[in-house]
Amino acid sequence: MLCCPLCTHRAERYVEDRRRAYFHCPCCDLVFADPASHLEAAGQKEEYDRHENDPADCRYRRFLNRLAAPLLDRLSPGMQGLDYGCGPGPTLSLMLEEAGMSMTDFDPFYRPNTDALNRQYDFVTCTEVVEHFSRPAHDWGQLTALLRPGSWLGIMTKLVISRERFADWHYKADPTHVVFYSPATFTWLGMQFGLTVERVDRDVLILQKT
Repeated sequence: MLCCPLCTHRAERYVEDRRRAYFHCPCCDLVFADPASHLEAAGQKEEYDRHENDPADCRYRRFLNRLAAPLLDRLSPGMQGLDYGCGPGPTLSLMLEEAGMSMTDFDPFYRPNTDALNRQYDFVTCTEVVEHFSRPAHDWGQLTALLRPGSWLGIMTKLVISRERFADWHYKADPTHVVFYSPATFTWLGMQFGLTVERVDRDVLILQKT
């Protein structure tokens, strides 16, 4: 039996489809794909290269504004931010710069600026990224280490609703999506890493370091 990659509790078999098996942790409520099914780095990048993240695309900007707008309500001009996992066409960081913020981009494939991970920020954004964490305990530790007390963390990821809905969920069809969170998982993360958690939209959460 596998152990949860987030909290190390023993996991239970959850759902299986023609591509891979998924497991559920009864402790932190994480659902995760069988690690044996994870793509190698080259395969991951091949998938990411198919994404069309165009900063000039109004529809993409509207999508990202579902995080940007409520986050900006909590920020002041000139604050220092990091877009963690910015992808091949950084757009959210551009939108936040247009709103008066000072931004840095990081992405392990497209902006591998590891110096950006050696400091702390007033806020960090992470849109459609945390579901790609193959080592979530490590990755969440790295992510939250970027926050000082009072800093904000903006997350966008679709949440698990139920086992029945998960079985036919399009979100798990992406082979680079390997971990899936529920509201209860974010409650666990808040307790583990000292974060308050507010769900501001169905797939948008804003956390604050205490």
